[in-house]
Parts: sequence; C-alpha cells; structure tokens
Amino acid sequence: MKHNNLESSEKFLIRLIERKGADQGHSKRIRLFLWFLKQLSRIYRSIIQLRLWCYNKGILRHHTLGCQVISVGNLTVGGTGKTPVVEIFARELQAAGRRVAILSRGYKKAQPPFLQRLSQKLTLHEQRTPPRIVSDGNALLLDSAMSGDEPYMLASNLPNVAVLVDKDRVKSGRYAINKLGCDTLILDDGFQYLSLKPRVQIVLVDKTNPFGNENVLPRGILREPIKNIKRADFIFITKSDGNGTEELKAQLRRLNTKAEIIECRHCPRYLQHVTSRDRKELGYLAGKRVTALSGIAAPAGFESSLESFGASIIQHCRFADHHRYSQQELIDIINNARREKADAIITTEKDAVRFPSLGRYDVPIYFLRVDIDILQGEADFRASIARICFRDIEKSPAS
Repeated sequence: MKHNNLESSEKFLIRLIERKGADQGHSKRIRLFLWFLKQLSRIYRSIIQLRLWCYNKGILRHHTLGCQVISVGNLTVGGTGKTPVVEIFARELQAAGRRVAILSRGYKKAQPPFLQRLSQKLTLHEQRTPPRIVSDGNALLLDSAMSGDEPYMLASNLPNVAVLVDKDRVKSGRYAINKLGCDTLILDDGFQYLSLKPRVQIVLVDKTNPFGNENVLPRGILREPIKNIKRADFIFITKSDGNGTEELKAQLRRLNTKAEIIECRHCPRYLQHVTSRDRKELGYLAGKRVTALSGIAAPAGFESSLESFGASIIQHCRFADHHRYSQQELIDIINNARREKADAIITTEKDAVRFPSLGRYDVPIYFLRVDIDILQGEADFRASIARICFRDIEKSPAS
C-alpha cells in the first residue's frame, strides 16, 4: 500500500508540473506548495548554471578518453524516446565498422544496502569496483534488475554492442576501451554528464511536449534552462507526425544557430509475446479488445498507437515510470483482463523486461516493438554517422 501511495503522489506531482496550465484551479494549499517548488526551482537553476560555468572555466575537469564519444540526452525528465535513438546510432555505427559501447547509469538498477554503499564510498572501494557489464558485445550477462530497464533492452536488441552500467561513466568508458577493445562510446542520457567530454552532442526534444511549463525541476520538467540547448550539435525532434513542427524548429533555431535539426517519429513495427519469440503483425490489433499496460513516463502516446491500429482499449493500467511489477500484480492484471473478456494485454518493451516469470498466461501478453523513422534530415543523419566513423581520432591517452 505504501508503494502504491508513493506512485499516486508521484503521478499527481508530474501532472502538476508537466504542462503549461496544468496547475490551474487547485486549492490554496496546492498553490502554496507550487510557490514553494518555484523557489526551489530558482535555487536548482542557479546551481546548474554555476556547475556549467565551473566546467567551462576549467575549475571542474572534463575527461577525454582518446576515442569517439557521442552523447545522447535531453533537457527534460520523462519520455522523449531516447532509447530507440541510442539504439539506431549504435546499430549504424557498429554496421559501419566501429566497436561500440553504450555507457549508461542504469536508472533504478538493483543497489547494495545503504550502509554497504556508504562504506564503499568512504573507503574509495567504489572507484576500484569495475562497472557492471550488461553485455560484452558477445553475450548478455545481466538481467534487467541488475542493469536497469533501458540498458537491458539495448543489450538484448544489439548483440554486437557492449553495454556497461556505472554512475561513473569515465570509469566505465576506460573499461570499455582497455578491456573490451571499444573505439566508440555512446553516452546514454549524457547531456548533463559533464565529466566525460563528448565529440558529438545529441539532444532530443519531444514534439508533443517540448519543454513542459518551461520551469526547471522541481517546478517544471526541465533538467536545465532551455537556453542550454545551444551546446547541442544535433537536435532530434522526436514523436513527430511530420506536421506542425515549423514553430518548434524556429524556436530551436533561435536558441541554437549551428545544430542540425533532424525530425523523426517512433514507428511501431510488430507485437511480440513477452516470454516467447512469437510475433504478430500490427494488423492483429484490428477489432481486438485489449488491456493497455504501461509503467512509462508518457503512456498516452503508446495507447494512441494501439488505437490507431484498430484496438479497442477496455482497460488502461498505468503505473509510475520504471515500475517493477510483482508477480501478484501481474496475476491480478491478467485476471482482470480475463474477467473483462480482453483478447490480449499489450504493453511496452520497457515494461516487458520488468515482468516476473509466470507459469501460465490465461490472457496473452504482447509488447509493442518500436523503432525510429527519420522524417526529415536523413541526409544529415547519414552524414553525421560518416563523420563519426571516419573523423581522425585524437591521439591522446585516456585521462
């Protein structure tokens, strides 16, 4: 019950800060709470800008590792569709002959007990501990609980790409170079990770909600002020349908005069059963009564995709982002779907990696496989891959 209350509170707070105008019409107590968040937001913004200034002035040190480093990140918290973009870059670079490693923090991966982590930090044991190797480019070595949802997904879908997890991505980068022979590092969620200096900075902007209410955390969903997008070399507008992006592009061009702007959409490809390799074409959804199950930051886009292929959603089961399902929760969802005479339960690929194993499925569960289609800027994307692959590598030791 405590866990459910925390998730309910989290979802309520996200609704308040996610979009312009979402805070209107609330009680005096809520308005006072939002005023308090606004003051915290001002403090947080100042800290972020001071940290960036310290890196720019050399007070805090950027590390370079003597190989190509590509950062893929965003300005906002929540789902901009980063994982498929990381995947397409890794796949293209690997196909072009690069030995690629993805460096991730591994959000919500399993952690040792607090006292053990504190002891490791105080004794500097943490610095000597190697990163978690989700995949060494040859074999999948860890499950989603130990690695985190996105790293496990990436490792599963990219059999020839190494995936490493550690909050110290300078350390994991050195390991990838020295132990795994990698020559290209993709920094997953790297826009705010300033310790490792990238050669290419890619920032994603969600067309459906680019900057929220334009406040930084905790009053809004921005991790840093909008103006900082000027650091980007490439801006990917994600979740586009090809229409209505001219105003957003003009805003981005005012903020960043040099970045190449690439427009893409997240394109559903097929359905796959969560425990088998059984796949179904998207036409399977036509006329089907389904339960939509998700624990992601932006579930509305997922649900509208199902409806666009003709599914009738009879139940919306929404959990907090990165929710880790218990066996009993999954059994209850299946039983509820069966009572409502659902033909299937449809979930996301990120949710599927967090499901516990069950002995039986009285209602089949499929995940929706999604990847990226580039709508505008395909030539720029291909040119960027070529530049990354064939640009001379700086001959400097890993520092």
